[in-house]
Amino acid sequence: MSTPAAITPREPRLTHELRLFLTAVMFYTRLPCPRWVGYSDEQLNRSTTYFPAIGWLVGTAMAAVIALAHWIVPWPVAVVIGVAVSVVMTGAFHEDGFADVCDGFGGGVGANRVLEIMKDSRVGAFAVLGLVLLFALKLTGMTYLIQASGWWGLAGLVFAHVLSRWCAVTIIFRGVYARHDQLSKTKPIGRQLSFPRMVAATVWLLPFIGLAWWHPWWLTAVPIALLVRWRLNHWFIRRLGGYTGDCLGATQQIVEVVTLLTCLSWAGAGF
Repeated sequence: MSTPAAITPREPRLTHELRLFLTAVMFYTRLPCPRWVGYSDEQLNRSTTYFPAIGWLVGTAMAAVIALAHWIVPWPVAVVIGVAVSVVMTGAFHEDGFADVCDGFGGGVGANRVLEIMKDSRVGAFAVLGLVLLFALKLTGMTYLIQASGWWGLAGLVFAHVLSRWCAVTIIFRGVYARHDQLSKTKPIGRQLSFPRMVAATVWLLPFIGLAWWHPWWLTAVPIALLVRWRLNHWFIRRLGGYTGDCLGATQQIVEVVTLLTCLSWAGAGF
């Protein structure tokens, strides 16, 4: 890791925001970033504004790979290749969080025990079963959505990535961080976002809202995703007293699948 670089008030605004975006790229993906970006806890917390932008980056790359792969292989195989690319890009960061939540919430009784299990690097039966079901829903849902809606289906894949990450940001916005130890791998992401930063994160959804004129699923998916997000957050608070980085990863994965299925329900109805 490069030498810590604190953000100073004298830094130009565009440079400041570019630094935050690249910090998000550095933390949420495996893509290389220039050394001048640096790192600090404050920098990482502010970079959460660009979490939905990472959805654009990963989702667009995945959709492009699927479209290109379809020139030589059938849609189901192309979808598997695209998902593999997205997993490599993120280092399975969110899938790992989802697996930890499955193990912790499935096998733990009491907040301390759940947190202890989630911190364990070993994978249990709940995690394996959860990941198998998660990827089964992803792969089949994405394949049928693309076959039913073509290019609109590919846009739906990107939408699911952006919306799911935005929902995770809304939990950070007013949520309470559950861990208070130094062993959490995502400890810095434990502060509430400012209102202007939350608004800035929401801007990344606006292009999809504009598409509602042609496809109603864009507006339908948002309230459904928020309902799922609310239920998950309530669950986290009841079991842990707040959220952790693993909870955010699980939220992203679950909302992504729910969004895909919502879009697919509209596509199946002929929209």
